[in-house]
Amino acid sequence: MAKFEMDTDFIRKLAAILEETNLGEIELADGERRIRVARPKTVVAPAAAPSAVAPMAGAGAPVAMGPAALASADYSSHPAAVKSPMVGTAYLSPEPGKPVFVNVGDKVNAGQTLLIIEAMKTFNPIKAAKAGTVTQILVEDKQPVEFGEPLMIVE
Repeated sequence: MAKFEMDTDFIRKLAAILEETNLGEIELADGERRIRVARPKTVVAPAAAPSAVAPMAGAGAPVAMGPAALASADYSSHPAAVKSPMVGTAYLSPEPGKPVFVNVGDKVNAGQTLLIIEAMKTFNPIKAAKAGTVTQILVEDKQPVEFGEPLMIVE
């Protein structure tokens, strides 16, 4: 096996790209050589909001959860989770000012676009693998996402 030489200037350039694009990580492969540069995740606890009584949802009704509730929930093993196939930025609508692709409660068909992920200036549609109902949207518009991160629940 050939010795793997480190090109620190190249690594610094990759780190600068992470910073500029607000991505969490970049991984490149050339044959058997691989390099992965990742930024540490920092979790900032949201400020406590004044509590308010929320109206009760009917039985079986889809529930929209706020970012704080979603952050504490783990949907990575949920069988109906639509997961990100790449690192990038999630967009819930096709372009700024346009309606979102789907809302909580929408019925979707297999192959229907749920959102798009921009990675390296390419917009990749994320499609429903099966027909169902969007019960939760786990990301916000323009949110950076990681590979394998749950994006939506379609049951």
